[in-house]
Amino acid sequence: MTSSRSFVSRIVVPLLLSLCATTAMAQVTISNPWVRGTVGGMKATGAFMQIASRADTRLVGAASPAAKVVEVHEMAMVDNVMRMRAIAAIPVPAGRTVELKPGGYHVMLIDLVRPLEPGASVPITLTFEGKDGKRETVQVKAEVRPLTAGAGAGGPAPAAHGAAHQHGR
Repeated sequence: MTSSRSFVSRIVVPLLLSLCATTAMAQVTISNPWVRGTVGGMKATGAFMQIASRADTRLVGAASPAAKVVEVHEMAMVDNVMRMRAIAAIPVPAGRTVELKPGGYHVMLIDLVRPLEPGASVPITLTFEGKDGKRETVQVKAEVRPLTAGAGAGGPAPAAHGAAHQHGR
């Protein structure tokens, strides 16, 4: 009897606790991740998706082997000019879905290592930070869509990328 209790207290209980902890850490879900394809000498593009979380969190960073620089960005109208800039974080309130889309929040892939052709897949690592300061990474594979994808989703057409906004660093 004592040995079975010992087994339960030394093996089973810690195992169950670790499974609960792993489940609790998996707070963020990503849906519909995609990247706008590129042509010719284009060296930058955007990544878009929907982010939901069970607890308040913030998207604080991103990385991808497809680009030398990856930043969290926002686009906004300022004095009738579309401006894009890197930001420190995108808040993701508990129970709500935040959409990263053309013309709004997005992940910017800068200094691409090669053109991105429709049908390919781009790995992206997203870093989230909870209220407690703990960080969680989420791996996504974003489908590369045609250059014109998302042009009607609230942002300028891709051809207007350079002229429609000012890119602040």
